[in-house]
Amino acid sequence: MAEARIVPEGDACLRLEGELSFATVPGLEQRGAEMLRRCADEVVVDLAGVRRADSAGLALLVAWLRHARRQGRRLRFRRMPAQMRAMARVSDLEGVLPLE
Repeated sequence: MAEARIVPEGDACLRLEGELSFATVPGLEQRGAEMLRRCADEVVVDLAGVRRADSAGLALLVAWLRHARRQGRRLRFRRMPAQMRAMARVSDLEGVLPLE
């Protein structure tokens, strides 16, 4: 069974690991939003540990971005895997998601 998890790394960084799919993303959206509340004003989400993602994974990033903005935080995504970046490009989200 596919798994995904969010790992806090200090108060300014979260690490996302595993497979981001329709099966794993629903539990991550709210958990990530709660973790963002405890983070610094500027947060980096490291995506290097993402093994695979479908469109639900991109939707998760957009949802977190929306949560962060409502909380008055800046959110950036670091080390997005090539497969996920290609999906963002095709979906016209590459300009929406703040990527490093």
